[in-house]
Amino acid sequence: QVQLVESGGGLVQAGGSLRLSCAGSGIIFIISSMGWYRQAPGKQRELVATITIVGDTNYAESVKGRFTISRDIAKNTVYLGMNRLKSEDTAVYYCFLEDTVGKRFWGQGTPVTVSS
Repeated sequence: QVQLVESGGGLVQAGGSLRLSCAGSGIIFIISSMGWYRQAPGKQRELVATITIVGDTNYAESVKGRFTISRDIAKNTVYLGMNRLKSEDTAVYYCFLEDTVGKRFWGQGTPVTVSS
């Protein structure tokens, strides 16, 4: 059974930094891509960043230059470094892993609260 466990969320002041981690277990398939979405209160879930197995990255415009996605293939782990955090970054952050046929597996979410 595939499980994704996120960590690193919490409360931080505006301008501060956090690093989220998402570790996968029970993975017996080839990972095609990994990434993060977020959902703010009252809003739809939105893409934050993705990274392919070969390291190609994609970011939402709102986080470009502030967030960095990385992965450790051997550990089935994806990270999200978040700098210069803003109040509008407050959300629950969800990680995912995607296999080669497009199936996604999701973490349970980790909350990030940025106080202004």
